[in-house]
Amino acid sequence: MSSETLKINWNCRHTWKKSSKNTAWCLLGCAIGDFGTILFFQLTEIPFPVLGIMTLAIINGLITSIALETIILIIQKFGFINAVKTAFGMSFISMISMEVAMNLTDYLITGGAVLTWYVIPIMLCVGFVTPLPYNYYKLKKYNISCH
Repeated sequence: MSSETLKINWNCRHTWKKSSKNTAWCLLGCAIGDFGTILFFQLTEIPFPVLGIMTLAIINGLITSIALETIILIIQKFGFINAVKTAFGMSFISMISMEVAMNLTDYLITGGAVLTWYVIPIMLCVGFVTPLPYNYYKLKKYNISCH
């Protein structure tokens, strides 16, 4: 860990609250695409490799998260191009870590690409907690957030 990271005040409730809100919006966007993809393959029973389904779920989760964040930024009076750049640039690492964590959790619990009543809350919790410290750090150090 760099000395710069250690200088961050990790005890700011305001920043944890704001970064939690940002992370929740990101999680919503990721979950829509991710769960929608897994559910589609689960319901249609199309024979497709688990790794392929999970890869598509991650890609679709990233796309829906960027789309949702872009819409939120446009509502906040950003221009379209600026909204897309901001949504992509500020939280892409966060989204990737969230998606990988969620799908790895699904894989470890169910064998992958299976949505059940018990795995969804676990996937959401892991997906929320994984990028939260990074989001806090970005917000605290650079005052950068999408919402």
